[in-house]
Order: sequence, then C-alpha cells, then structure tokens
Amino acid sequence: MELEIIGAESLGVRSLCCLVSLPDRRIVIDPGVALGYRRHGLLPHPLQVAVGRRVRERIVRVLDNATDVVFSHFHGDHVPLADANPYQLSIDALPSRFGELQCWSKSDEDLSPVMSERFRDLAELTGENMQVAEGRSEGPLSFSPAVPHGAPDNRATLMMTRIETGDGAFVHASDIQLLDDPTVDRVISWQPDVVLAAGPPLYLGRLSDAETERAWNNAVRLAQSIDTVILEHHLMRSAKGAIWLDELTRTVGRKVYCGADFMDRPRRFLEAERTQLYEEMPIPENWHENYAEGRVDPDDYLGVRPGGG
Repeated sequence: MELEIIGAESLGVRSLCCLVSLPDRRIVIDPGVALGYRRHGLLPHPLQVAVGRRVRERIVRVLDNATDVVFSHFHGDHVPLADANPYQLSIDALPSRFGELQCWSKSDEDLSPVMSERFRDLAELTGENMQVAEGRSEGPLSFSPAVPHGAPDNRATLMMTRIETGDGAFVHASDIQLLDDPTVDRVISWQPDVVLAAGPPLYLGRLSDAETERAWNNAVRLAQSIDTVILEHHLMRSAKGAIWLDELTRTVGRKVYCGADFMDRPRRFLEAERTQLYEEMPIPENWHENYAEGRVDPDDYLGVRPGGG
C-alpha cells in the first residue's frame, strides 16, 4: 500500500483528503478543500490561496486516475461542491471521467437541507456508480455505520473507511475528533497498521475539561494500539494543537504524526498563522475580489516567506 496525504491543515489547507494505492485500486477519500473563509476577521491570505489551489489541482489529477472515491460526509472541506467559493473544489473542476468512478458514500439520512443538496449533487454526477456504503464491505473496502461527527450528542454523523492492504490495514477516521469512546473502540477493533484521524478542535476553545481529557485519553489509546497514528484536521488549526501533538509523542514514547510529518514535508500551519501572514506580507486592497475574477495570481506569494514555495 502507498498512502499519500493530499490535503490537511499541517499542509496548509482544511482537508483530510488522501490517496490509497493498491496493486489494482486507487482510492481517493474525501476529495474536498477549504481554507476557513474567515479567521480572526480575515479572508485567506494569498499564500494560503496559492497552496490551496495547488492542493485542488492535485486532487483533480489523482481523481483522473482513480478507481474509487469515498465521501465520509458532506462538509465543504471533504467533498467537491456545486456552490464552491473561490477557495474550495468546484464540481465544475472535476475530471470528465469522475462519473465513472466507483463511489462509496455516507447515506443521506438525517442530513440538513444543505448537506442533502450536496448528496444529491454528487449522486447526480455518479449515477448508478454511487453506493451508500455505511456498514458495508466490498473487496478490500469496509465502512463503518454512521458515527458521531465529534461528541456523542452531535446529530451530525460521518462514515469511517477501512482498507485491507494485503500486509495490513489502513483506516480513515474522518472528523471523529476523538470525542466518542465507542468510535475510537471501533477504530482499534479494526486493527489497522495506519490510521488517519481528525483530532480535537482545540482552536475553538469550547471543549469542556471532560471532553479535552477524553480526547487526550483516546489519542493515547490509539497511539498505544496502532503502529502509525496520524492526527490532523481540527487539531492542527492552532499552535495549541501542534503543541498537544508533540506532547502526545513524548507521553506515549513513540512518534505520533501530523500529515506533514508523515509526508516528510515542513509543517505549514497557514490558517493558524493568518494574522501573522497579513503582517509579514500585506496585500493590496480588493485582492480577493480580483482573485475571484482571475485578475491576480496567488503564486506571486509563493517563496516570499521561508517555506512558502
């Protein structure tokens, strides 16, 4: 098995997109991107926009050679969108063969009106190739029943994916946030060698002490049970999350990765550093309007900051 993490917060974007390559399957999970439309009252900095565009382009390239695509849920940083903003992946940008891919999807049960519309948009694109996959298995692929998107009392749900690799297994545990013990139990029971999961949203500051402790304990359980643990997404939207991850490594005595670590690339917490980016690299007035209309190139900001290329 080869695992490529394509989009993640430590790689500069909101995403949990990856490509799993087997001898006869190329499986793309959660092909979506976002940048956090406003953070600290600011729109994405052009450096973020440039990095986000590169991630979108990479997702489109891997989809053009994929055999399967998986949708864990329908938030805008996990799926292509008919109504994408300039920093998300638009359905219009997808390769022409997208509708030919075998599509494995969370169900449309208990969705908000907006999420239901996104499900319908994707179902229209993929037609008979779209399969509601919750609780199902097919070949190397297995899917969980619906599990909470975070805390147990959250009405929003998602679907986790297990891929048998021949010499082990990989689990993609999308936005679980480590806040529901039975969900983490299920991940461990699947006996993966590698897991990619969303950590807790420390950047929001709304977690109770009990939730913070539960997420920590569940992270320790994962790291003690699974050879390679990659924690990403909500966790990596703040400097606090990076400190938390490094402390976890010290606590369990083995490396716990973020996406950039696993891919052997520099950590780039661009959303967490948005205010600092604006201070280091001020931008012209109306830059975002001009970008949306194709009149400026965000790549001009690549390489301006150390590590920006």
